[in-house]
Amino acid sequence: MDPGDPACDPASDPATRDPTGDPTAQSVPTGQDPLLFLQSLQMLWSTRELRQLREEAWRGFAALDDPLTSLLDMLDGSQGWRGRGPSLEAWVACELKRWLQTRPRPRPAQGSPGLKQLQARAVRVLAESPPSLVEPLVSIFQLQDADRSPLLAHIHRLHQEGRFKEAVVLGTKLQLQPDLDFETDKVHLVERYVDSLPDLQQRLLALLDSWCQPGFDIRVVARWYPQVTSVRLERLSPRELSRQVLRLLERYGLDPALCPNMITQQHLAALRYLCHKRLVERSLSQESWAEHVQGLVGQNQWLQEQLLQLLTAHNDAAVVARCVLDLSLPTEQLPATVATELNRLRLQEGTTEAPFEDREDDHYQLPIAREDIHFLASWEALSRHQEELLQPGQVVGVDLEWKPSFCAGGRPRASLMQVAVEGRVFLLDLPKLLSPAGGPAPRAFSRLVSRLLSEPSVTKLGYGMAGDLRSLGASYPALAHAEKQLRGSLDLLQVHKQMRVVDMPAPGVDGARGPRGLSLLVQQVLGKPLDKTQQLSNWDRRPLGEGQLVYAATDAYCLLEVYWALCREPARFHLSGDLARSLRLGRSDRSRMQEPPRLQKALASPRQVPAEGVAIPEVRARAFRVVCDSMLQGLARSLRCLGVDVLVLGAGEDHRRAAEVARQEGRVILTSGLPYQKLRAQVGAGRCLSVDCSLRARQQAKAVLRHFNVRVTPADIFSRCQACNCDQYLKVSKDMMKQLVWLGSHPEGPSSTGDKTTQNEDERETGSAPEEAPGCGTYDPPCRWLEEADLRSRAPATLGNGTRLQLAGVPAGVLQRRALRHFYCCTGCGKVFWEGSHLGRVAAHFQEVLEGAPGSREPGQAPGPAGSSD
Repeated sequence: MDPGDPACDPASDPATRDPTGDPTAQSVPTGQDPLLFLQSLQMLWSTRELRQLREEAWRGFAALDDPLTSLLDMLDGSQGWRGRGPSLEAWVACELKRWLQTRPRPRPAQGSPGLKQLQARAVRVLAESPPSLVEPLVSIFQLQDADRSPLLAHIHRLHQEGRFKEAVVLGTKLQLQPDLDFETDKVHLVERYVDSLPDLQQRLLALLDSWCQPGFDIRVVARWYPQVTSVRLERLSPRELSRQVLRLLERYGLDPALCPNMITQQHLAALRYLCHKRLVERSLSQESWAEHVQGLVGQNQWLQEQLLQLLTAHNDAAVVARCVLDLSLPTEQLPATVATELNRLRLQEGTTEAPFEDREDDHYQLPIAREDIHFLASWEALSRHQEELLQPGQVVGVDLEWKPSFCAGGRPRASLMQVAVEGRVFLLDLPKLLSPAGGPAPRAFSRLVSRLLSEPSVTKLGYGMAGDLRSLGASYPALAHAEKQLRGSLDLLQVHKQMRVVDMPAPGVDGARGPRGLSLLVQQVLGKPLDKTQQLSNWDRRPLGEGQLVYAATDAYCLLEVYWALCREPARFHLSGDLARSLRLGRSDRSRMQEPPRLQKALASPRQVPAEGVAIPEVRARAFRVVCDSMLQGLARSLRCLGVDVLVLGAGEDHRRAAEVARQEGRVILTSGLPYQKLRAQVGAGRCLSVDCSLRARQQAKAVLRHFNVRVTPADIFSRCQACNCDQYLKVSKDMMKQLVWLGSHPEGPSSTGDKTTQNEDERETGSAPEEAPGCGTYDPPCRWLEEADLRSRAPATLGNGTRLQLAGVPAGVLQRRALRHFYCCTGCGKVFWEGSHLGRVAAHFQEVLEGAPGSREPGQAPGPAGSSD
């Protein structure tokens, strides 16, 4: 029952109004007895005639001389509300609260003896009240202003009885937090409890931060608070606690300095990351590594010890010794091999040797001379190149760099803007050019950037350009509208997503050490990846190092070379004809003031993958068969949801099993990274794909469908069970489902109220009625009805093939829905489904990969339903 439903409001019903239009006009006599009034409502309550019940209740409220006193008399003289289930008394209290809000009446003055007496009675009732009565009593009798002593005593009693949630919620509603001192492990309750109370917020953060201190044993918390510690202890690791502290710091706008232990844990996480980048991936220069690590460790002895442990775990003594020497770390605990290497380095006076820095042969090299890289730190120097930057009809590459941040405080400001034209690269010193002390120079520079971005005849190339421009605008208010000003742009990230490169992994998934992002695109198009060792260097430092200058110029200039290569050979990368023509035009005009750009049209139709009119065969979703490794469970469910036949390896199965299944059953292998090369060699090119695990399951599914040119129609949605991969369903009438549920789960008879929590959660998940989805109609699949002969037994409900129906997950509330006519059950696993809003959500999530006319269905196939017993 929803007391906020306007359709059940007697005041909005013309049948309850008198001829004068007064909705409160009644024929009910005034001064009636509250208990008689309650008895008059009991019959309607038992029949659940909500509309008539509300009409009678509101008439009765108007007939009472003193509704507040009458409510207390009613509660004192009745016992029905003292249980935990729904009660008429609790419903009447909620309705009275609503009635008083819509019809203001004179109430006892604040602090008056009459109100204090009513509040005292209400507090006594509150002490015995279930949670459903708390909200209306607090509101009606203004208990947040009542005598605090009995309220505090009651809340402490709830806490001592282990009713922590009720204690916290009641204390919050009554605004008694400053006078209370107890704990709860429910995060959402804690956040509500300290909301708008800075002192409690700081106390909460101090407590959580104390658990982040080095060496703290989280099991101590269980001994301190044995009653309230119900969460799993591993969830309270220092890393997870640090994340929670950081989130709360940002939410409450407090100074991170209040949480020194959290900052230490953040520094430790950053050290692990930097050591991995330097010692494992070898994608960070020694100079940049040492600078960042020195800033993180400082004089913190504990962090120095942790760093030494990270270093000595690495087997390369020369690299570890170089790191120890550069950081002047303590040497007492070094292994003998590292100590020996360290002594050798110290004897080499003036050495500048750094391991594994000579990498030129393995990476893309900037094809222009060093003198064609221009670092511009003043408007006078930049103004000499204005015409070259704004030359109509040219193509420019745009990139940004900023100093990396490993701690709280948000993303740092952009330090460098690179603009590459054919034969030259301009490195623009943003802090200098936009310095407030620069006089008219910042305004002139802002105008130049705006002209460059908004000029449609100059094609701007980027990789993830929108994010870069957002960072630029966030760093400098003068460029706050940079993203909105962009015209005539081409984001190569979007082109990269549509490329197909034979015998190469999908973008961003070539194992832990492989190139990603722009570096991978450069490798796929130009043959070698970018050298990213300077990526995490300190871009705020001036002057920039020679390696930084070359790296920054390379990052921008490679965009031009990739663009030219794609224009020359679109067929090599399986780009569509429209996409290839768009590359030659070099324009993706976001303003849409002219004709729609061909590139956007091509990206909106990603299945047009082939180039030069050569069609890559299209495969229907239900004919597409894959096998996934155990790390891709979410992807498997998403693909099954769209009708794809998906097998998933078990947690302990060897990856070689995927190759066996693929060969025997003609399936494609989807793997999560490292086994890719071995598996591809066993099944051949085009039969194995490495999936980007940084993406969400839905994004992975879209990438797989596009990669293999899979056609999905609305009729494919739920044509296969997400749990077991079966594609055979039976339709079950509501009456038969009620019988089966009753026989299997409720031998004593169906409950009149059901499990309210489960019902509410389910209705939020599936909706109370079928919804129309984009490109989809409501369900009426041609699957066969479940008949008596199909059942081996009715209690428990078991199909003839031995599959037991999963009836325990069907909430009682779903069975009572009038709009729901039938259910579906999977013949493979027995899972039960019903119509709801899930179909609409799935169709909306995958709308960009769906094809077919709205509401289209293919005969002879039974799509799965939109709700679920999960």
